[in-house]
Amino acid sequence: MTYSVGRHIFFCARAVVFAGVLALPVAASGCTSTAATNTVPVGAHGAQDTGTYPNLNIPPQSAAPQLTDDQKAAKLASLHAAQGRQGAKASVAADNSAAMTTLARKHGDDTLKAIEDGCQAIDPACK
Repeated sequence: MTYSVGRHIFFCARAVVFAGVLALPVAASGCTSTAATNTVPVGAHGAQDTGTYPNLNIPPQSAAPQLTDDQKAAKLASLHAAQGRQGAKASVAADNSAAMTTLARKHGDDTLKAIEDGCQAIDPACK
């Protein structure tokens, strides 16, 4: 007798849980909306259907005025002058390659001597 009462109670409990699981997606779908009037925020201007095709033959407007030929020549001249100044600095260093080679040979010995004497190698006052 107890078995048959328990069987009915547990069957009802399972049915209630099953119904709740099935009802959950239906209840959650009530929180969403697919109405077209609610998709665009108030005051936003998106694409609007005017019932006509857009005219793609209108030339685009430029963001800034174009340079004239005189302005172009002046800019190129200043760039070539700056390029020449940079190249001049490199050629001075190339002419002094013998001094650079000597410095490279002596630099390791000078640094080792400064470390052994207890001086910092980057401190020019320490000799």
